[in-house]
Amino acid sequence: VKAAAAGPRQRTPNPQPHQRRHPIPSPPATPPALHPASDAAASPGVLETTTPSPLLAEATRRARFMRGSRMNPDRRTRSIMSVVIVMGLCGFFYILGAWQKSGTGRGDSIALRVTKETDCTILPNLHFETHHSMDGVNPLTMNNKVFKPCNIRYSDYTPCQDQNRAMTFPRGNMIYRERHCPAKNEKLHCLIPAPKGYVTPFPWPKSREYVPYANAPYKSLAVEKAVQNWIQYRGDVFHFPGGGTMFPNGASSYIDELASVIPLADGTIRTALDTGCGVASWGAYLMDRNILAMSFAPRDSHEAQVQFALERGVPAVIGVLGTVKLPYPSRSFDMAHCSRCLIPWKSNDGMYMMEVDRVLRPGGYWILSGPPINWKKYYKTWQRSKQDAEEEQNRIENIAEMLCWNKIYEKEDTVIWQKKENSNPCHNKNSRTSKMCKVQDGDDIWYKKMETCITPIPEGAHQLQKFPERLFVVPPRILDSTQGVTEEVYEEDKKLWKKHVDTYKRINKLIGKSRYRNIMDMNAGLGSFAAALNSPGSWVMNVVPTISERNNTLGIIYERGLIGIYHDWCEAFSTYPRTYDLIHASGVFSLYENKCDLEDILLEMDRILRPEGTVILRDNVEVLNKVRRTVAGMRWKSKLLDHEDGPLVPEKLLIAVKEYLVGSKEGKSS
Repeated sequence: VKAAAAGPRQRTPNPQPHQRRHPIPSPPATPPALHPASDAAASPGVLETTTPSPLLAEATRRARFMRGSRMNPDRRTRSIMSVVIVMGLCGFFYILGAWQKSGTGRGDSIALRVTKETDCTILPNLHFETHHSMDGVNPLTMNNKVFKPCNIRYSDYTPCQDQNRAMTFPRGNMIYRERHCPAKNEKLHCLIPAPKGYVTPFPWPKSREYVPYANAPYKSLAVEKAVQNWIQYRGDVFHFPGGGTMFPNGASSYIDELASVIPLADGTIRTALDTGCGVASWGAYLMDRNILAMSFAPRDSHEAQVQFALERGVPAVIGVLGTVKLPYPSRSFDMAHCSRCLIPWKSNDGMYMMEVDRVLRPGGYWILSGPPINWKKYYKTWQRSKQDAEEEQNRIENIAEMLCWNKIYEKEDTVIWQKKENSNPCHNKNSRTSKMCKVQDGDDIWYKKMETCITPIPEGAHQLQKFPERLFVVPPRILDSTQGVTEEVYEEDKKLWKKHVDTYKRINKLIGKSRYRNIMDMNAGLGSFAAALNSPGSWVMNVVPTISERNNTLGIIYERGLIGIYHDWCEAFSTYPRTYDLIHASGVFSLYENKCDLEDILLEMDRILRPEGTVILRDNVEVLNKVRRTVAGMRWKSKLLDHEDGPLVPEKLLIAVKEYLVGSKEGKSS
């Protein structure tokens, strides 16, 4: 009242800084409708001093907000957009993280790039370098044994070509030299030891000429073949001059003679078959021309000839032309060879030549040197009658004509025939129609008996390209749709195994170098592992399991310019112990689960793996855990690794290194 009587309110000057307080701001003027009518309010000059109601406070807050909104019209829009952006980023990073770790994507590329750039040692507890060479011995520390070493007399044991078992079979048609595997209760469950003094073979190409004596301590060939330059014993090594019975001056000069007729230099010839190979000098020197030869010979009186071949770093298996088909698909080889191989080609109505025709590609070459060729000069040396020797060569000539082969070369001891590119018109002549095989699948050969008939060639087959182009182009068998594999599947398989092999090389930087010469792929599929690994310093034996769903892919592998063989891993492989430096197996143990004993497969791998050799297994994690428990008692050091695409992928890698084990005459090991 006093203030009203005093007249208009005077503006109070701003207080000094030390006098300022925090007064509660006066509420804004309120619309009259919100105040109840009263005499005091109606009286002029009277100031209402009562406390505002809650309703008044709410109205005051809303009025302030509305005024602020009018002053900042973008404030509400920014708030909504901020919420949307935050929610969007959260969703994006959640989906990205799930994709990276799901295994369906390409994996964590950032982590992979960091791994490559840091170049860290991924497996510090595995040593891929050898420790037992001619320079000295440095044994690895052994773990507690579960599987005991076998007696030293088994150091060169070949289960399916055991000499004692072989002698219980008929000798006719070389039946006793064929595969005769032990029954389950006769299998050995011990580790095959290396002979005392065993060392790592020399690196290629030195291994072609020199083999440590301790690795294959057999001198009989050096004595028997001394004048033929097969092999020479020189102190602690064997020397291989490169000679043979029909090429005592060396395989190189012999191959030069063949090259004057056969195009060996332009990639037309890539795969070859050497029947009765001896120590495989022909195949060893074909490698200078980028030609891979599959060599085979029986385990017979020529002691350890296939073992010498593999110690030299040349592809070879124990085998024989007997009564069972060769373990190769039809139309596999560009060239086949027999140099005094002593195979009775005229016998059984030409059945052996018909088997060569089955595995020989259209346009391929067959080389025969030695008896009965040039019989006029040598029939007395062979202690044969003139009539008998002449009759044998005439019989071979007639069989070759029946097979529609053209003789293109004959000089001294060597004759070369060429199989026609399209021999079907020739075979359809009346006199030869009855000789054609009626089989639906020319590649169904495992333990199948040879037949006295000619395997027909599919009509309209695509032309095979020269090597190395044929290594990566689509093979004709896929283009012809005869193998159940599409072009898309083939291209994806190439990409997948390129990624896998890159991973292997990152884990073990010695892969692709001279450390690993003889390599085996136990489940080769389309051969893309070997193709991605292709290196002049190594070769791969591509094995296609006979129980595989796609067991007809070996023909595709040969069309790519690679070599391989059919096999059932429930049985022992046709080779000597300690013949492979590296063994790769993808899906083998899942494939053979409930088919045969996992332990038997692992013991066979141990038999054919060289001391300090490496194993790369790729399979389901549950299966690999079983494998890892078994190999812990086999003197293998192992490491389980995640898949390239991350830890959530069920497929894993098991990398293992076999320890050094040698035997002694007392039956002990070290």
